Amino acid sequence: MLAHVRLFLAQYQLSGKAMRQRPATLVVCLLLTCFASNAVFGQTREEKVRNDLKKVTEDGFWIYNDIPKAFAEAKRSGKPIVVVLRCIPCEECVKLDDDLVDTDPVVRPLLEKFVCVRQVSTNGLDLSLFQYDTDQSFAVFFLNADGTIYGRFGTRSHRTEWVQDVSLTGLAAALCGALALHEDYPNNQASLAGKRGPKPLFPSPEKFPALKDKFTDSLNYKGNVVKSCIHCHQIGDAMRDYYRAQSKPIPEEILFPYPHPKTVGITLDPETASSIKSIAPDSAADEAGFLMGDVIVALNGQPILSSADVQWVLHNTSPSGGNVAAIVKRNGNDVALKLQLDDGWRRKDDITWRVSSWGLCRMSTGGLRCDPLPEERRKQLKIEDGKMALLIRVAGRYNAHAAARKAGFQEGDIIISVDGRTDLLTYGVTERKPGDRVPAIVLRNGREKRLMLPMQK
Repeated sequence: MLAHVRLFLAQYQLSGKAMRQRPATLVVCLLLTCFASNAVFGQTREEKVRNDLKKVTEDGFWIYNDIPKAFAEAKRSGKPIVVVLRCIPCEECVKLDDDLVDTDPVVRPLLEKFVCVRQVSTNGLDLSLFQYDTDQSFAVFFLNADGTIYGRFGTRSHRTEWVQDVSLTGLAAALCGALALHEDYPNNQASLAGKRGPKPLFPSPEKFPALKDKFTDSLNYKGNVVKSCIHCHQIGDAMRDYYRAQSKPIPEEILFPYPHPKTVGITLDPETASSIKSIAPDSAADEAGFLMGDVIVALNGQPILSSADVQWVLHNTSPSGGNVAAIVKRNGNDVALKLQLDDGWRRKDDITWRVSSWGLCRMSTGGLRCDPLPEERRKQLKIEDGKMALLIRVAGRYNAHAAARKAGFQEGDIIISVDGRTDLLTYGVTERKPGDRVPAIVLRNGREKRLMLPMQK
């Protein structure tokens, strides 16, 4: 069933050695660069959006913001579909797409085997089909014309650095894998069933209560197109707001979405589809028997094309734990492994880099942004291991993010207790309700000070 995938990836990884000798590897650009400036090279964002539409439609290679058209073309041509979901056009994203289409000698021929779609907003997006890590803001889907998902691409674990997670060669490997799956379809249809998720809370982003009065199901090119766009991260924000507005605990799969493979101890090589670069000692992956150099072929029966596919399987594993069946290629042989995850395993993931953490800080910390206290300072202050010690880096000054400052918290304070708990962000949105005031203790100038931390919507 997976023979075609293995063959394509094996062939690709051989050619990838040569590719990696090129002077530089183009790294995927994500959402945050879009916020850097309202005017780049003399253009406003509004002008860039409109110019991007004009350029791409005149070029004619990509279908622009019209997924239904892509499905119709795929049914007619028999080609698979590649959908690139990205931020509404900014200078860096445009540069990425130009390089992919016009200059790269490996990626361009691969893309020509697909019906290619550039989706620059999530307005009207079918969330029963397109489920992905909305903190990424650059997500790639490979699909069949009948809606079957072959795989996903697009990962990051840091706010500004992408080299450790994605590369152009990694994208090419994922494209090869998707083509192999398409060639074998529908013989492999059963193995792909798990790549489609459960029914979403709402069918499309603009249906969420937090978004429905602000946006429609399409971009407004007759008015201010930039302000009419629903960004990827706003979907995740709307999910959390949905539960918080009802004073319900935010589920862990929404608080800790799409856990990075590092959460279970796996670091993948971004230059390949799914080769393991390293294994963290004493991690779940280490205990399961994964080794450096293994190639992850399948998880829970699903073929793996990229790190994003690994995240998809982890995302759909219960927060209370469970077993993930794995097949890895090791020295030319298939090896079956079982990854055992314990209760609370998701909480090992680092979510502080995520755009979504800003909203969680509003809800749980009154707008405080905190960092773990450096180990040397912990020792100086004689704070025991396992005890809370969070240095307040930023105390918000505006609107709801100023609530903690108004309650007496200051930058430079060290939070050593919040109601006796250590999981500040998650505690506030799983066990506390908006309007609660939670007792906290901070160290200020070496002295303890007792304050009340406000919980908010």
